[in-house]
Amino acid sequence: MKYTRFERARIIGARALQISLGAPILVDVPDETIDPIEISIMEYDKHVIPMTVKRE
Repeated sequence: MKYTRFERARIIGARALQISLGAPILVDVPDETIDPIEISIMEYDKHVIPMTVKRE
């Protein structure tokens, strides 16, 4: 599914919040990467974020 830039921002932001609160990381990240936003972008690019967008 193709997401709009707003949906993409919402998904990445929500996932970054989850990671910052201690959620498990779903991709292998380099040791020097600690920013939740960068990690969530990596997860988004690999299509492993377990979120869906409900459109009306």
